[in-house]
Amino acid sequence: MHRYRSHTCAGLRLSDAGAQARLSGWCHRIRDHGGLLFIDLRDHYGITQCVIDPDSPAFGDAEKLRAEWVVRVDGKVRQRPEGTENPDLPTGQIELFVTELEVLGAAAELPLQVFGDQQYPEETRLKYRFLDLRREKLHENIMTRVRVIDSLRQRMKGQGFNEFQTPILTASSPEGARDFLVPSRLHPGKFYALPQAPQQYKQLLMMAGFDRYFQIAPCFRDEDPRADRLPGEFYQLDLEMSFVTQDDVFAAVEPVLTGVFEEFGGGKPVTPAPWPRIPFAEAMRKYGSDKPDLRNPLVMQDVSEHFRGAGFKVFARMLEDAKNQVWAIPGPGGGSRAFCDRMNSWAQGEGQPGLGYIMWREGAGAGPIANNIGPERVEAIRAQLGLKDGDAAFFVAGDPDKFVKFAGAARTKVGTDLNLVDEDRYELAWIVDFPMFEWNEDEKKVDFSHNPFSMPQGGLEALRGQDPLSIKAFQYDIACNGFEIASGGIRNHRPEAMVKAFEIAGYGEETVVERFGGMYRAFQYGAPPHGGMAAGIDRIVMLLCGAQNLREVALFPMNQQALDLLMGAPSDVTARQLRDLHIRLNLPEK
Repeated sequence: MHRYRSHTCAGLRLSDAGAQARLSGWCHRIRDHGGLLFIDLRDHYGITQCVIDPDSPAFGDAEKLRAEWVVRVDGKVRQRPEGTENPDLPTGQIELFVTELEVLGAAAELPLQVFGDQQYPEETRLKYRFLDLRREKLHENIMTRVRVIDSLRQRMKGQGFNEFQTPILTASSPEGARDFLVPSRLHPGKFYALPQAPQQYKQLLMMAGFDRYFQIAPCFRDEDPRADRLPGEFYQLDLEMSFVTQDDVFAAVEPVLTGVFEEFGGGKPVTPAPWPRIPFAEAMRKYGSDKPDLRNPLVMQDVSEHFRGAGFKVFARMLEDAKNQVWAIPGPGGGSRAFCDRMNSWAQGEGQPGLGYIMWREGAGAGPIANNIGPERVEAIRAQLGLKDGDAAFFVAGDPDKFVKFAGAARTKVGTDLNLVDEDRYELAWIVDFPMFEWNEDEKKVDFSHNPFSMPQGGLEALRGQDPLSIKAFQYDIACNGFEIASGGIRNHRPEAMVKAFEIAGYGEETVVERFGGMYRAFQYGAPPHGGMAAGIDRIVMLLCGAQNLREVALFPMNQQALDLLMGAPSDVTARQLRDLHIRLNLPEK
């Protein structure tokens, strides 16, 4: 027999009754039933109930056991007594009657319990992550992640993509976030950077003629903490294709992601391909977000015309400025004073003066706005929004560029609080036609709004002849249940168009050559049209696991202060290490 086990803790069945077996694992739970000791023995694969009675030679050692001790047990497999079966366990029809026990690893007093679902402070969970990972839900989340990545790989290969590994040590590149810098010992004063994404390398692979690339790529960004991104590093399904249009990329990606959501989504409905394509401007106007949660049926509408010259002076005066608008958020079933007052209080908590509303009851509108604009206008608003008695509408007004984020949050709040959001489905959509450029108010200049490597719609002619702020890009995102889970674009592969795009954003050709020299040089030697995207592995797994936090689907995450509490990173280094790297510290005063 093997030194440690003949079976895993999920391997024994009723057909094994009467056989001798050896198991090794952790003492998940220990119960004393009047002299009989029951040990739920756990390993990576499952749990087996072990029984030890006072007549067993192992009983004395078993009395010393505590939770999470690692033991080896030998014994005889037997059928559980009638009425004690556990249908929730694959091994629930049998138990192991223990005749021999060996302690392989004792455990100190536990800072957190593995058995059960107790809540513990994040600091404790991250410091003792190896214990946290033994807990059933987190352990299963990580295994779901493993299976999702394996499925993505197989689906990508089935689409004719080849997996490549791109460098981890590379050159610093301005891609929207701070780089993690790595000092060079051999080249004093110079630094490598960890890649924010394999963007340039995957485009260079297209220049090299490899046609279809993918990678489960680690990406590193020295960003401030964000709720929807792990500090420091994250993983993405990165892909690129040659000789493709935007439609070709969509056709390649949709079956991969639809298939993964169907495979791991627990039977929840998934948007079938082809997914809806929503222009960026439409997404912002209807949903107040470029990553809308389409499970929420509410669609905002412009109702400005009903307030022009009306008796509600606050809105009427705003509309004297041509750029201002009034948007309505429908609230089916929200036509009670209590709900409307709650929404108004919520808006004030969000830093707004309030949230105007109309309630409909007995065929008429109610509330201050209704009283001021008159029944005809109230009826016109009701008809436009398709509302009825018992419903409400909420209003935001001003410059849409400034209020759109709040309007989107209000739509989410109304839909959630009125239980209109169907939680048990995955709604996927493409967000397309992103603006190529945006106005940077801080620096008073035109800047790239998304990915600087995207092809402008209209190409070089648009860059030369169009108002930059009116140019759209072949740039797209994938939205799922209120999260952006992927982003990509058709690339600007023409050198002259690339230079012109950067000139509009305030960078000269010398800057392009300096910062993107390898790619710019490659464009001079026959660049194929190409495009691709990257999908966030962490966010996809989080959605599939029903987790509320990305740290629930990552093995060893940092905390929100970008500290690794388990390994103690970042840490001090020795003076000798600094001398080898020709670095002197200039620390801020405490």
